[in-house]
Amino acid sequence: MSPSTQLLIDKIKALPVERIGEIEDFVDFIATRAQDRSLIGAAKLASAPSFAQIWNNADDDAYDAL
Repeated sequence: MSPSTQLLIDKIKALPVERIGEIEDFVDFIATRAQDRSLIGAAKLASAPSFAQIWNNADDDAYDAL
């Protein structure tokens, strides 16, 4: 275990028991946010080829130069 991990654990242990639930909620929030960002990135990559057919056309070339 890294020193920074141990320091964080020590800080959590020093908190009042009623605060531990808040820490758990925050950790869950961070994990969920990271998962959401990963899913959004995957969705972008998966949809790019479909949108490329729509975005890349001769009619819109004038807008590309703006």
